[in-house]
Amino acid sequence: MYSKIAINNIKKSYKDYTIYFLTLILAVCIFYSFNSIDSQKALIDVKSSNAKYISRLMEMMSGVSVFVSMILGSLILYANNFLIKKRKKELGIYMSLGMGKGKVSRILVAETLIVGIISLIVGLILGMGTSQVLSIFTLKLFETPINEYRFAVSTSAIGKTILYFGIMFLLVMIFNVFVISKYKIIDLLTAGRKNENIKFKNSFTYLLAFILCVVLLGFTYKSILKIGLDTRNPMFKPLIVLSVVSTVLFFFSLSGVMLYIVNRNKNVYLKGLNIFVVKQISSKVNTNFISMSVICLMLFITILVLSTGISLKKDFEAGLEKEAPFDASITVYNNSKKNNLEDVLAKVNFKTSKNEKYAAYNEYLSGVKVGGLLSITDEEHKDDKVSFVKISDYNKMLKLRGKKEISLNKDEVLLMSNYNEMVKLAHGKLKSNKKVNIKGKEYLVKNDKIIEENLGNDIVQDTYLTIVINDEILPKSNKICRSILNVMYSNKNREQNNKKYSEIHENLLNHKYKGLSISDMNAYSKDDIYSSEKGGTTAVLFIGIYLGIIFLITSMAVLALQQLSEASDSIERYKALKRIGANKKMIDKTIFIQTFMYFSLPVTLAIIHSIIAISVVNGEMSKFNQIDIRFSALTTALLFIAVYVGYFYTTYTGYKNIVKNNI
Repeated sequence: MYSKIAINNIKKSYKDYTIYFLTLILAVCIFYSFNSIDSQKALIDVKSSNAKYISRLMEMMSGVSVFVSMILGSLILYANNFLIKKRKKELGIYMSLGMGKGKVSRILVAETLIVGIISLIVGLILGMGTSQVLSIFTLKLFETPINEYRFAVSTSAIGKTILYFGIMFLLVMIFNVFVISKYKIIDLLTAGRKNENIKFKNSFTYLLAFILCVVLLGFTYKSILKIGLDTRNPMFKPLIVLSVVSTVLFFFSLSGVMLYIVNRNKNVYLKGLNIFVVKQISSKVNTNFISMSVICLMLFITILVLSTGISLKKDFEAGLEKEAPFDASITVYNNSKKNNLEDVLAKVNFKTSKNEKYAAYNEYLSGVKVGGLLSITDEEHKDDKVSFVKISDYNKMLKLRGKKEISLNKDEVLLMSNYNEMVKLAHGKLKSNKKVNIKGKEYLVKNDKIIEENLGNDIVQDTYLTIVINDEILPKSNKICRSILNVMYSNKNREQNNKKYSEIHENLLNHKYKGLSISDMNAYSKDDIYSSEKGGTTAVLFIGIYLGIIFLITSMAVLALQQLSEASDSIERYKALKRIGANKKMIDKTIFIQTFMYFSLPVTLAIIHSIIAISVVNGEMSKFNQIDIRFSALTTALLFIAVYVGYFYTTYTGYKNIVKNNI
């Protein structure tokens, strides 16, 4: 009997369930898709042959999924609370006809169960389709041929999705039973007659808060553009806090400022139903300014992550060739005659192989500063130090890589840097004058363009500014700052050769050389650097996209539910409008404007925040490589518009139906 009543209730109220169904289906679809990426056979093959980074990605995804389930669980409870609130009168009628609270609770439990099962089935079917698109995207990220793609369904992801959402629905059922047990019949029957009591503060308070908000935002934007992503700067964390505070102040003051501005313009304020629209929007913003602030910040994170994620991944990976020009390298820092490269290699029991070619070089402290060398007054870089490398050592590196060697005249030098900002400064100098001053003597820069590469493998592009000079110019007193042994393999035993350098790296991380009195050192193979970088950037990108989409869906769903809740609360106001002569077209127009404004306010501020943040990220990354975010930005815009329009239209339609059916 209870299940029959529950099914009839769902059929009768299916329009009210639209947002609830849409959110649940999207949540199940996304949850399954991101937890099923390791079911693709091509990725399983990659995992078995290379790396650990696919399995590490899946471990991270599992951890993130727990966090995502908490967000979605909270959202489902929030949506369920809206439905209970809307149906108070109906539930009150059940009780007044003699149905006990226990039986009412059973009906709600049955409804939740039915809705949950339908949402899971539809969401999983859509998720199976969406996961195939995600699998192709994943194969591209891992540079696996698309012809390796096969349709796949992940039973483990299905099980995980059913388990997590089953727990969520169980919590909803418990919540419903608890809520019903607290209600009295009189409260349920009179719920529709109670209007929300909105208290507006003095207009001066709102104006003051709004002015303070604008000043704080302006100061934050200007400061963050200046310091960039320098987390060591003492102002960085306070600026993040200020941006959050100013966002909350914006929505706190917005309702009062809107009323004040529109009220001052009587031609606008008194036109049509504008008085009603402005009051409605202001009251809702005034009530929900905290939630709107949180939504704005979530949307900001979503836009930032989605619009820069793919480009940042490409940027990091574009620098891999510069970071690792050799098959392997061992670097010893702060070298000395008593602890030179050969001694260190002997201490770590390094053995040469017939399948490898070797060449070593030293890098020296020059005593030269960037400002003096390039004749610049840039405060940020003028005191930075420059290093020396002998031309004979540089030619050894070129020969090892199979490149043509370079000869220098006595008065010639080469300039090297792969730090993009320094490259720009150096190119600016070379355009006007190709001569540089080194310790009082002028030298001609032979290369027209700065050589942008590392002279050894590293996890970063670490050639800040290096001068390649003739051997005889370098004073014997110059101290070695580091020595590097570079290695190139033959085509045989590549994995075995990599293992040797990986073991040294692992031993360094585990402090196994602590008792050998070795100065700082590292060991990297090209394959390990590529694997680590691509694995790391892919993991960050996946998690960013996963959370970004969840944040987007959650934000839109909360905005939609708040508007629909407001529609239920405002029925008496719409009845009053109809009594004074407002027709259906006029009422629909007020609903459209309210819904559009309410959806647009947090989105607009989030976009402004994002423009500043993206500029900062681009500026920081352009120091190393030029990045192009057009593809990421376009993809983000299309996804954002699709979700925004879908929720906006569903909300607008639902709002109209609620008003239409009750006036």
